[in-house]
Amino acid sequence: MSPTYRDLGDHTEAIQIDFDPSVLRYEDLLAIFLEGHDPCGSAWSRQYRSAVFYQDDEQRAAARTAIDEATRGSVKPATTAVEPAGVFTRAEDYHQKYYLRRAKKAAGELEAIYPETRDFVDSTAVARANGFLGGHGEARDLECLGLSQEAADELARRLRR
Repeated sequence: MSPTYRDLGDHTEAIQIDFDPSVLRYEDLLAIFLEGHDPCGSAWSRQYRSAVFYQDDEQRAAARTAIDEATRGSVKPATTAVEPAGVFTRAEDYHQKYYLRRAKKAAGELEAIYPETRDFVDSTAVARANGFLGGHGEARDLECLGLSQEAADELARRLRR
């Protein structure tokens, strides 16, 4: 089954992060997540709610501990859900790399490097360019992407800050 955006029904938009625990611990991912996230914030719909998903009891305990520590002393309760990871359904292609797809020159150059849609979507370079346009990162981070000066300038002009 490959549901579309229109027929997913009751869903939550999320990202899946594949990582090597011998290089990066789950607890480190939780710390990075919580640095830029308010675990007590309210969601305006189930689709955009805050959640952390786990694969086993050890990850579940780590997620609960990290959220408890992040909310210690807060007058508001934690609203970030901690739930078992279920089936992850990738968003349709046109929902992938939203910010970057608006930067035609840069997107075109990266699509030439990654002509297969799956490779484009899964590329770290593409994710960095998209994240930069979403307001994360610094202009110097663009140097390693292999873009022309014209494409890098386009990204710098479109930066959301």
